[in-house]
Amino acid sequence: MGELKLKPQKNARTIEEINAKIRKGDAQVLTAEEMKKLVESSGVEVAFKEVDVVTTGTFGAMCSSGAIINIGHSDPPIKIDRAFMNDVPICHPGAAVDLYIGATAMSETQPYEYGGGHLIEDLVNGKEVELRAAAYGTDCYPRNSLKTNLTKDDLNQFYLLNFRNCYQHYNCAVNSRDETIYTYMGKLLPKMRNATYSGAGELNPLMNDPDYETIGIGTRIFLGGAQGYVIGEGTQHEAKSQNGTLMVRGNAKKMSSEFLRGASFTRYGTTLYVGLGIPIPILNLGLAKKAAIRDEEIFTNVVDYGVPRRDRPKLAKVSYKELKSGAITVGDKKIKVSSLSSLKTARKVAGTLKSWVENGEFYLTAPVERLPLDNVFKPMKQTESTPFVVNVMQTAVTCRETEEVRAIAERIVTKSVNHIVVVDSLGKLTGIVTSWDVTRAMAEGKTKLADIMTRRVVTTKPNEPLETASKKMAQHSISALPVINDEGKVLGIVTSEDVSKLLGM
Repeated sequence: MGELKLKPQKNARTIEEINAKIRKGDAQVLTAEEMKKLVESSGVEVAFKEVDVVTTGTFGAMCSSGAIINIGHSDPPIKIDRAFMNDVPICHPGAAVDLYIGATAMSETQPYEYGGGHLIEDLVNGKEVELRAAAYGTDCYPRNSLKTNLTKDDLNQFYLLNFRNCYQHYNCAVNSRDETIYTYMGKLLPKMRNATYSGAGELNPLMNDPDYETIGIGTRIFLGGAQGYVIGEGTQHEAKSQNGTLMVRGNAKKMSSEFLRGASFTRYGTTLYVGLGIPIPILNLGLAKKAAIRDEEIFTNVVDYGVPRRDRPKLAKVSYKELKSGAITVGDKKIKVSSLSSLKTARKVAGTLKSWVENGEFYLTAPVERLPLDNVFKPMKQTESTPFVVNVMQTAVTCRETEEVRAIAERIVTKSVNHIVVVDSLGKLTGIVTSWDVTRAMAEGKTKLADIMTRRVVTTKPNEPLETASKKMAQHSISALPVINDEGKVLGIVTSEDVSKLLGM
């Protein structure tokens, strides 16, 4: 970074004054990373005097994204009821030919491989896409079906309209289960063998203005490679816990797939990666201090996604410095961690925005209304209770690995069960044996339990939703799950029959 030689400025400045400097080509602009280096070397007061604007950036999967399009009226006209573009189901939120492409909607012919995010990227790139639509027909909209090919130039409007972007904080995810799971945090290996996180840390826009002094309705931003605007707080916005989000809008016809990319998460679904950056005007010393925040000062929770409940266990707190190092420590366990977002592209967002401001191609706007600071994100109100494994699990009939097959057969008969759980001297799970296993063993003349028991056992925990346990049994073609605690001790068993009785299956 070159030496900055500027005249001392007042103790405060306005956006109008900064925009005047941008017009003259005199504005001093640093990326968030450059700002932190300046504060570190020269102090926050010098940084405030020398810097007018700090640019930020982030590039990650933002599932609550999509695009509003208007396709124009056909002849004869149609009032669309159902629509598909490249076989992706398209939402019809309003009038006859207004449509909304949701980033997570998946193709009916290529599920998990192609979806709304890819469709938006294809349109941004000028590719031709197929539209199929159906309607019930009315006197003024008599057409019942439609099939045509379109590009973005054929659309009257093509606006990115994202309900929740630019997360101020995001969890770091691990999986405590004995099996791999596939989530919106990517592929999580069993027994916490990996961790994933998202976000740009000290480059994150909302971390550099955490009290939203300069960010609100009407704030001009970098969005997908073009200029866009904040149109309000994003869904699930909660300022009190520094979990702010933004609702944003921009003209997708001017965007670039360099900063707007469709993506697929294995066995989870599709999404849209969005490049978003906000210029932070350094209006006062306080904003200069906030824009100096470093990765070691930004913390997030390590959350166990192996527990399929809203209140997943929080196992530790880690800083973004630790996350970016490639490994974190939870208890006495060191875990490799990888990012789902691109720090390289986030830096490119901040750098591109910096050049726009320096070259007079981007001016700052004061928000007409600041983002709310007092709202609280509420969980869903549920009028029906959700059954969990603990609600139906039965006492498990157990045995030791050293027992004979004939003794296990007698236990199955006397206890009227189809599954015997094998445990060690501490009551921890070591295997499972079924009545079918025992019947076959006796027919083949086998006498040792160790020769017939299943050692790789699919399990559940008491706080797992019963529906999840049911899917697990169907996925593995089994009829029972031992219930264990975090230490592997057997607490009980749940069978497909128990599930069917409660869920009415």
